[in-house]
Amino acid sequence: MTLDDIRAGGKAALARALAELERYPDAPATVALLDRAYAEPRAHVVGMTGPPGVGKSTLMNALIADWRGRGRSVGCIAVDPSSRRSGGALLGDRTRLTTDPEDQGVFVRSMAARDRLGGLAGLTVSAMVLMRALYDMVLIETVGVGQSETDVVGVADTVLFCVQPGSGDSLQFMKAGIAEIPHVVVVTKADMGPAAVRARADVQGALGLGGGGGHEGWETPVLMVSSARREGVEELVAAIDTHAAALGEATPGGEPRLAAIRHAQAEAWLEEAVRERFGREGVRRAGDLSLPPGASPFVRLSELSLYLGSDSKG
Repeated sequence: MTLDDIRAGGKAALARALAELERYPDAPATVALLDRAYAEPRAHVVGMTGPPGVGKSTLMNALIADWRGRGRSVGCIAVDPSSRRSGGALLGDRTRLTTDPEDQGVFVRSMAARDRLGGLAGLTVSAMVLMRALYDMVLIETVGVGQSETDVVGVADTVLFCVQPGSGDSLQFMKAGIAEIPHVVVVTKADMGPAAVRARADVQGALGLGGGGGHEGWETPVLMVSSARREGVEELVAAIDTHAAALGEATPGGEPRLAAIRHAQAEAWLEEAVRERFGREGVRRAGDLSLPPGASPFVRLSELSLYLGSDSKG
């Protein structure tokens, strides 16, 4: 199945393609599909993280509704805790999100985190790259396990960190060493009044004490949102758009900042994929894992898998 086939076939075609990605990750057709999708990015990718119960799924609903209202298409990846019995996701997207199944402009895929501690599923990067070539926005919600969620920085252009009033999340945020990760912090359940105001002040203090709040000139805003009342959602969308615009600026070397970030993400993913398959010794034997500018990591991983696999057999 080609990228053109998926574009023409809508959500059903994308669902089949994702199943193929999971079933045959190293097949030549899979590698060719991901290679082309990587070369044709369209979406801005937003990663959403935060402790369990903070209201990420409710906020996800609110963002989808706002973006659809603006005529933007949205692809969503919801990474769920895994069932110990089946290894599958414990929660399905239909129980979490109230999207219209007939709306071809929204696609939601639940994935099981399985034994990955980074808050993401193993298929997330491949699925993100494919969705990024198909939609205007891609939204990734992590499993919500606190300190181990830093992997979201490796797949998203803009990272949202969610905290809720009265939960002590702001202190956890400071202790967890993730103060430098988010580009936007969202205080959820802002309708709780004074408790929400205090949470916002706590987070602002945590950003200052933790050395966070700055990403190469970007100052991390702390916004208050009530997803249930749809309050603050427009301001959040505006902040995401502002950050996206900032990423369009050039680095000192003249390269667009977003391209540089995505290139670094691709190299980091390639090294992690080699490590997962072949261990530290595989990374050592692979040698230089850097990628030429604009190059896809998928073809390189396929080549390395053949080389390292045959080398180990020999």
